[in-house]
Amino acid sequence: MKKILLLAVAVVSFAACQQNTAKTTLSASDSTTTDSSALAPAASADAAVISFGSDEHNFGKIKQGEKVTYAYKFTNTGKSPLIITNATATCGCTIPEIPKDPIKPGAEGEIKVVFNSAGKSGVQDKVITVTSNASPAVSELHLTGEVD
Repeated sequence: MKKILLLAVAVVSFAACQQNTAKTTLSASDSTTTDSSALAPAASADAAVISFGSDEHNFGKIKQGEKVTYAYKFTNTGKSPLIITNATATCGCTIPEIPKDPIKPGAEGEIKVVFNSAGKSGVQDKVITVTSNASPAVSELHLTGEVD
């Protein structure tokens, strides 16, 4: 009798674990679908498109303490005005400056970047993340070089 009772408890416990696992898996896939659709909305045919002449710039070798300035030039090749909402760098030594006004379709603009090499040495690769209403909404720029 004890064996049957023990076996019944084990079967019920095992069945309960299997149901929880199925619910967890379903919930995880539901949240993944919801999150990815929220992060990547469908691109509009009339959306702005940011096209950089070059998304990388190598400033070469500089001495520690020097500041390097560069302007990444781009064109709005989309059908709507381009609005750049933010640009951030991987560290405080790199400061991007974005255009304040919308860039009309077909018009050009630039994102100015200043890299301060004070306290830096060796090979540098600073990533500037640009957020806008373009399709895609996030673009990355690279500023590379070497500090002696």
